[in-house]
Amino acid sequence: MAKIIGVVNQKGGTGKTTTATNLAAFLAALGKYILVVDLDPQANATSGLGFEPEALDKNLYHSLIDDLYPEDVIRKTNLFGYDLIPSGGDLAGAAIELVNLPEREFRLYNLLHRVRTNYDYIIIDCPPSLGLLTINGLTAADEIIVPVQCEYYALEGLGQLLKTVNLIQDNLGRDLRIKGALLTMHDKRNKLSRQVVKEIRLHFPGYVFEAEIPRCVRLAEAPSFGKTIFQYEPASPGGNAYRQLAEEIIRLDRDI
Repeated sequence: MAKIIGVVNQKGGTGKTTTATNLAAFLAALGKYILVVDLDPQANATSGLGFEPEALDKNLYHSLIDDLYPEDVIRKTNLFGYDLIPSGGDLAGAAIELVNLPEREFRLYNLLHRVRTNYDYIIIDCPPSLGLLTINGLTAADEIIVPVQCEYYALEGLGQLLKTVNLIQDNLGRDLRIKGALLTMHDKRNKLSRQVVKEIRLHFPGYVFEAEIPRCVRLAEAPSFGKTIFQYEPASPGGNAYRQLAEEIIRLDRDI
């Protein structure tokens, strides 16, 4: 049965989508069956995996709001063992429509439980906000990965997110665990970047992945070709870092 991992940070530009799509690619390359759920109305994960969001007749919105079975929405990517529940612009309206629905915080949870036996990992790319869509992502997840950009306000955002995780544990009765903070856009030559890495490792001992994602042009380029870094340039510094992260996660899960 799949482990469900939310990739979440309410700050934008931390590398959430990059992490969700590329971690999934290396997990698939290591023989795992993966489902990525694009919960962000901007649909960057969907387009970055080679799909045109406007051209898809069904997406996550239709499952969340219209109760369409997830099996009818899932798309196969061109990597073996790697599936996607795509997003689309209409998902932006879902946040408002969800308000009046029964069990509104558990819509995604119920939907993913229909298909979780088909996968080893389900990875949810959450929107950069703490609205009802992200709450659905957090409620559906067993664990979260928090990408943290190596910059000045990183710790502040992390503190806010931890408060939200506590609220979900207390009010919605979900045992949501933090799998780890992932340091992204790390530039070893930059003093501030090195300082942030030191601070985060100091403040959250045992909660920070060993793998660090560097600033990497190839990582930024890959989605414009509809490819993951695994397909575009796996031996680049960014590719090596996501391979290391995938291996680290498999190792952590084996040790439990």
